[in-house]
Amino acid sequence: MEKPFRILSLDGGGSKGVYSLGVLLEVEAACKHHLYEVFHLIYGTSTGSIIGSMLALGASVKDIKDAYFTHIPHIMKKWGRKRKSAALRNAASQIFGGKTFADFKTSVGIVSTHIDYAKPMVFKNTVQQAHGRTATWESGFGVSIADAVLSSCSAFPFFEKAKILTKNQGSPALMDGGFVGNNPALFAVADALGSLGKNPSMLRLLSVGVGEYREPRRNWLYEFLLDRWPFWLTRKTFACNTNTLELVRQLLFKEIQCVRVSDTFAQRDYETDLLEADKRKLEKLFQLGRESYGTKETVIGELLKET
Repeated sequence: MEKPFRILSLDGGGSKGVYSLGVLLEVEAACKHHLYEVFHLIYGTSTGSIIGSMLALGASVKDIKDAYFTHIPHIMKKWGRKRKSAALRNAASQIFGGKTFADFKTSVGIVSTHIDYAKPMVFKNTVQQAHGRTATWESGFGVSIADAVLSSCSAFPFFEKAKILTKNQGSPALMDGGFVGNNPALFAVADALGSLGKNPSMLRLLSVGVGEYREPRRNWLYEFLLDRWPFWLTRKTFACNTNTLELVRQLLFKEIQCVRVSDTFAQRDYETDLLEADKRKLEKLFQLGRESYGTKETVIGELLKET
């Protein structure tokens, strides 16, 4: 008898990824297993690529939260994209070291944006996920996990664009995956139904967002330096991308069993954005994720049943 094929999809959203970690802490506790043992395919964009990669390497959610609370404030407090990018690069190096895509314990997808081709570039670890050109396939295009994650997190203009050397794709200029797939659920479903050939009725998709919040009130200098239209446009692009892809998934794949977790919080106490550096605010977002899990605990439990 065919068993369910479980997919975990993790949105981008910078610091707000701690909300996702709150959700995942409860999922892990309910499953009583590391999440790489629960999900057959883990997809992530930007901050979701960091979380997804760490999960697929065998890290616990607590370990990932500790890493986030160590590195996020340091990265986000830096002024200027050059300093932010250097801090992000250093954090990726510390977290992933020299690990490659061969080290993953389950199938993954890391979503990035290929600037020259103006289309997605998705780093994967199994040839079974390929949608063609299998003869020249290279796991993760031959780059390290750190480089793949860095490219997925390069949210220009907050961060610099990334340029990495691949084994079979040259040296592409890459930007944050949020420009093409901030909610990567459709990419994961395409792998499952297309290259992996799974039965739609057997797919079980848990799609975890980062929550929606009011924009924080900043001092006038911050507003002048950061809130000019390119920065505003990037944030809005990511939000529009997320909501559009979720709507398309709902319209096209009604037969796929899915739970989407990403609540809206309109209270002033929770106002934040993807550059949040305050540990107290980050802890609030983490706890909100746990609360959001609680509202959907039953349906998530049904989704993750073995049969």
